Amino acid sequence: MREPVKRMKRLKDHRKNYSLHFQIGLIASLSIFLVAFNVTITSEPPEAIVLDIQEEVVMEEVVQTKQVETPPPPPRPPVPVEVPNDEVIEDEIVALDLEFDLDGPMDLPPPPPPAGDDEEDEIFIVVEQPPVLIGGIASVQKRIKYPELARNAGIEGRVVVQFVVTSTGEIANPRVVRGIGGGCDEAALEALKYAKFQPGYQRGRPVNVSYSLPITFSLNTR
Repeated sequence: MREPVKRMKRLKDHRKNYSLHFQIGLIASLSIFLVAFNVTITSEPPEAIVLDIQEEVVMEEVVQTKQVETPPPPPRPPVPVEVPNDEVIEDEIVALDLEFDLDGPMDLPPPPPPAGDDEEDEIFIVVEQPPVLIGGIASVQKRIKYPELARNAGIEGRVVVQFVVTSTGEIANPRVVRGIGGGCDEAALEALKYAKFQPGYQRGRPVNVSYSLPITFSLNTR
C-alpha cells in the first residue's frame, strides 16, 4: 500500500515543480525580450569615398566625306545575230531603147535674160548717190494751193508722199503715206507733178530709187 501512495505523492510534487519552472522560464524570456527591445544599436555611417578622376577629353574633328556619284555603266551593245542570207538578188537589166544622135542639134533650154534688164527694173532703197530735187523743197511748196476746206477748218501739218525717182529723174507711183485731210493730201500730189529730180546713182549708173518727201501746210505762211 505504501508504494503506490509514494508514487502518487511524487507525481504531484513533480507537477508542482513543472508549473513553477515553466513560470520562471516564461518570466525570464519576457525580461530578455524587453531588455533587447530597449537597447538601441548605434552605428556610424561609413565614410563617403570621393574619387578624384580627371580625364582629358579630346574632341576629334570629323571630316565629312563627299560622296561621289559614279555614272552608270554604258549599256552593253546588242549581240549581233547572224541572219541566213538565203535571198538571192537578181540582176536587173535596164533596157535602154534611146538612140543618141551626136551629130544632130541638141535641145537646150533658152538662155537667161540679160542682167541689165532686171537691174533697170530694180528699185533701190539706199544708193551710193541719192536723188536730188531740182530747186529744192521750195520748188514744190510754191506750187501748193491751200484747199479752202482746210483753210476754213484751220487744218495744218505735214503730208508725207512716197514715190519712185526713176533712172531718168521722173516721179512714178506717188502715194500719200501720212495725210492730214481737208484736201491737203490731194493738193500735195498735184504739186509733185511739176517736180524734177536728178536720178540716184549706184556703181556709176542711174537707178530707180524709193523716195519720201514731206510737204508742209501752214496758214501762217499764206
